[in-house]
Amino acid sequence: MQRHFIEFTTPDTAVMMTDTLTTPAKNEVIINVHHSGVNRADLLQRLGLYPPPTDASPIPGLEVAGEVVAIGEAVTYCSIGDRVCALAHGGGYASAAIVREDHCLLLPDTLSSEQGAALPEALLTVWYNVFERGLLARNETALIHGGSSGIGSLGIQMVRAMGATALSTAGSQERCAAVTDLGAEFVANHSEGNLLEQFKEAGYAEQINVILDIAGGDIMQANLELAAPDGRIVCIGVMRGMQSEINLATLFMKRLTLTGSTLRRLDTASRAACFQAIRAHIWPEVLAGNILPVIDSSFPLADVLAAHEYMRSGRHFGKLLLECQVS
Repeated sequence: MQRHFIEFTTPDTAVMMTDTLTTPAKNEVIINVHHSGVNRADLLQRLGLYPPPTDASPIPGLEVAGEVVAIGEAVTYCSIGDRVCALAHGGGYASAAIVREDHCLLLPDTLSSEQGAALPEALLTVWYNVFERGLLARNETALIHGGSSGIGSLGIQMVRAMGATALSTAGSQERCAAVTDLGAEFVANHSEGNLLEQFKEAGYAEQINVILDIAGGDIMQANLELAAPDGRIVCIGVMRGMQSEINLATLFMKRLTLTGSTLRRLDTASRAACFQAIRAHIWPEVLAGNILPVIDSSFPLADVLAAHEYMRSGRHFGKLLLECQVS
């Protein structure tokens, strides 16, 4: 099967290439990709700051949605003609992609391919980091930083769906209001005033059980201060810097857990286990319409650099997508 795909020949040059896909392995499917999600990891890969694992496709793109057009001999979950979204081990910036069957989710008629492409990476990121590493439980409180991001906007809904209280941060009063509409009980404006003081005034100081931090840098000590005793802080991004100065006394006096992860280094079996848990606990809420992705805009595949620049600017609210069918 012939496909078109994006190759970054330099950090500032994207070229449309063509090749032929091989037959899928016994546990793989080929998807005719309608849309692909844009993630910050893709920007970092383009700049040479986040190289893909050796067993991953060098083609960027970590999540896709479209139609299954070929299946391996051992595939049972998907059938040819099914509409699916899936996590890709690279290769998503393409008109067709090979993915593992156990990294797929069947799309109902109520969800478009645009919506489907906005789901896999964020669902996996939030589930693994908030519910598995962070061990968020019903009736606890979670702070999801960056509520206007693709991960943040979906994470708030997932936290609520699992019976916990969601808090967040955003960068303007307008964004704070929009994130509140997603279900956050309180949203602090990180561009106005001290975050710690805002949460204290709202009554959440030392009341937060799990914190998902996409920022790093100078925000880390505030996380330690805000966390409840025995709280869990999971750092998955460094938008505010890779270096943090923290008071270790806060860490051990409150018995806090500070951890981090990157999904590209998560092994295949662990990813599959996460998708199994998502199908059991989260996907019914998606099917019921209680969890829906927020989509900002879609770009043609050839305009990938414009999509990356828009993401880098931080002006978007929710998810950015690529339209991958090339005429």
